[in-house]
Amino acid sequence: MTRVRRGVVAVVVLLSVVLAATPSTVAASSVTDQLIRRLNRQLLYMAVPIAVLVEIILIYTLWRFRGNDEPRPTRENRQLEITWTVATALVLLFVGTASFHALAHPSVSTIDGESGDVPDDAVEVDVTAEQWEYAFEYPDAGVATNETLVLPENRSIYLSITAEDVVHSVHVPELGLKQDAIPGETNLLRTELTGTGEYRLYCAELCGVGHSGMLSTVEVVSEDEYEAWLEDQRAGEAGNESATDATNESSGGDEP
Repeated sequence: MTRVRRGVVAVVVLLSVVLAATPSTVAASSVTDQLIRRLNRQLLYMAVPIAVLVEIILIYTLWRFRGNDEPRPTRENRQLEITWTVATALVLLFVGTASFHALAHPSVSTIDGESGDVPDDAVEVDVTAEQWEYAFEYPDAGVATNETLVLPENRSIYLSITAEDVVHSVHVPELGLKQDAIPGETNLLRTELTGTGEYRLYCAELCGVGHSGMLSTVEVVSEDEYEAWLEDQRAGEAGNESATDATNESSGGDEP
């Protein structure tokens, strides 16, 4: 029996070491995604050894007491009861601490819609969802678009999210971002992007017959590319305004 116990402990310890030494194969693309992945990994390191230990005990019990037609009542063992109570408390303490560290982080959860003290270099975007598209407005830059949400890497991102008609959602799985868009309310989503690339933006709330087509793209670019994109957007909007004014003047001149 002593050898069996030592073998079980050795297997569990070895498995824990292997899991801890195994690096994540997928690189996180945002601070939010990094925090969520780390929490999942920590919980995995705790859950797998416990699951293996329970299964080993179960298999040993089935083998050890096979053919026992006259089972006897289990004797009271206070030491064992105290041990598993303390072990369970330690597991729950670890899970609670790890979860709180991730879920209380501003890049994962926001208590209210107030942005608080926004850093000077932060990028603020107002995201408005409506059936069945998104509108992105950059108030500090004077730019608005409903095509692609363009954001720079390595800067704080503040997304103020609301809806015009029904409940929608802003969900970018690859960046670990998800926030409801509710009419009459503004929900804040904060993050920092750590790598360039294009990521699919979905609506994660059933919002009508066009829900499946309510898609957009988040494009993460370098700082220089972001500034160049803002300049192009401003130039394009100025050109459109000039063309509209010219058309209006031309129409007005034809009147008798």
